[in-house]
Amino acid sequence: MQLQQTPSFQGLTTIRDFIRWAYSRFNQADLFYGHGADNSWDEAVHLVLQSLALPWDIEQPLFDCHLTDDEKQHVASLINQRIEQRIPTAYLVNQAWFCGLPFYVDERVLVPRSPIAELINNQFRPWLVASSVDRVLDLCAGSGCIGIACAYAFPEAQVDIADISTDALQVATINVDQHELAHRVSLVQSDLYQALSQHRYQLIVSNPPYVDAEDMADMPAEFHHEPALGLEAGDDGLDLVKHILAKAADYLTDDGLLVVEVGNSQWALEEQFPQVPFTWVEFEQGGHGVFVLSAADCKQFQPVFQTQINKAV
Repeated sequence: MQLQQTPSFQGLTTIRDFIRWAYSRFNQADLFYGHGADNSWDEAVHLVLQSLALPWDIEQPLFDCHLTDDEKQHVASLINQRIEQRIPTAYLVNQAWFCGLPFYVDERVLVPRSPIAELINNQFRPWLVASSVDRVLDLCAGSGCIGIACAYAFPEAQVDIADISTDALQVATINVDQHELAHRVSLVQSDLYQALSQHRYQLIVSNPPYVDAEDMADMPAEFHHEPALGLEAGDDGLDLVKHILAKAADYLTDDGLLVVEVGNSQWALEEQFPQVPFTWVEFEQGGHGVFVLSAADCKQFQPVFQTQINKAV
């Protein structure tokens, strides 16, 4: 059997050439998009510009600038890796955008893509009064993008970023430092609430692992570059979510709010807790499976949540 040859980039000279070349090759390769872009054109532009340390909004004449030989080799190598190894672009260029902010990422953390960004940009209205928020918890934080974005949204608040993974916290530390927020953002290695102090939070936000066994088996190859610890959550996708619910009331202020992303596990959650008045957010910019629950409801239904935990033991 004859091996397929990697297409040559000889003859390509400008930024525009490489974007067009990447665009054509991505279309031919039938890649999966969902780690920062949702189509082959945006993916091509993102990869080429970011690999050259150029911003999104470069002036049109710059697209016709010639690349050096080293730059050509570098960009072509990343394009080939994206196609041949199905590595998400965010890992190839070590950068992802969330809430309009840049974040360092690598394969120790998930690529930021949560619809919770829309809630952050709106300061969680109408459920919270922004001026009343003085402490926020980002639980299962990964890269720390949610917690850091909340620090921007609530400039007077202290933010705790918690994750069980030392690898994830190393990445989150890079991002806290890059955004110069170490004076307001603290990092804690914790298995959910286990290592947290007894602070009460006006806002607990979590994008925990919530992928069920069936969805894990069906995921495109790109997802297998992400840490399984950040995705897998048992047969129904709710292994961690039920524990988050069971203790949330102990860490929320009386007027606090719990916001959790559960994705496709929404229906399993509603089936197991039909009596709980989850508010499912309707997003203008796309996304689903994020619920809002008041501190009062967390407290009222805490025995119900704890019963489910005890059944699983």
